[in-house]
Amino acid sequence: MENTLENRRAYRKLLFTTEGMEKYISGVILFEETLLDTDPETKEALVKPLIDKGVILGIKTDKGTKPLPFCDDETYTQGITDLDERCKKYYKAGARFAKWRAVLRISRGTPSQAAILENAHTLAQYAAISQQNGLVPIVEPEILMDGDHSIEICQYWTEKVLAACYKALNDFNVILEGTLLKPNMVASGASAKVRATPQQVARATLTALQRTVPAAVPGVVFLSGGQSEEEATVHLNILNQIEGVKPWSLSFSYGRALQKTCLSVWRGKKENVKAAQAAFYIRAKANGEAQLGKYTGDAATADSTKSLYVANYKY
Repeated sequence: MENTLENRRAYRKLLFTTEGMEKYISGVILFEETLLDTDPETKEALVKPLIDKGVILGIKTDKGTKPLPFCDDETYTQGITDLDERCKKYYKAGARFAKWRAVLRISRGTPSQAAILENAHTLAQYAAISQQNGLVPIVEPEILMDGDHSIEICQYWTEKVLAACYKALNDFNVILEGTLLKPNMVASGASAKVRATPQQVARATLTALQRTVPAAVPGVVFLSGGQSEEEATVHLNILNQIEGVKPWSLSFSYGRALQKTCLSVWRGKKENVKAAQAAFYIRAKANGEAQLGKYTGDAATADSTKSLYVANYKY
């Protein structure tokens, strides 16, 4: 499909007007384009259906990544310079939370200490500025699936990165009770010869969180990071079923793993809107049940089990 304003607007309207989606989705992360857009048919804000459903508006405030000088293909995230002014604008437009993505990569020489500290520092600065302007910050340090590393290696680096983030958040006087964490799940690299089982992923992820995330944090909303739709749902479900100390709500903040089938069904055609909304509702419901540890696997299809992994994913 061609990436045009008209197509983006039509797709987002499709999602926002899906009947019953608010039963399973409490907030939506928007681009500035969508938060400030108008529906040409109704002449009202494009996000009005979300407001009418009681869904909280969020905003992506980072401006993407750029290479970190003298580091091995590592990145830092842009957008801090004018963040305070943009936060004021987004709050006025109705946003009540924000999200900022930092990206780290596992290889034989990465993540470097420079990349970990830079991204932790920037996430903390973003969080403080967001809170100062009335927005709840979602802190997102994503360790990419790229690589052939084992689940043990992923757990090691996930713990190192999360520990650095909470040290920085403390240094910047961020109120942890007014934040959410959006981490990767702990899993084998996409090219690993031995793939961890869903039970191993859930246990390693929970252990990493227990070792690093303060109890003051109210919620952990996982990113899907290239997992298939069904895989992301199953992992979340097991996380909420296994025994262990879990002082935070464990939920989802999925992009690809919530929308892939919906987008494939829609394909930009008006006659497919209802079917696409039905597909979206099925995945939203599945993840809502997984957040309670009550998913039964009834949403699994051949398409939903296909990998959504994209190397060095950017958006």
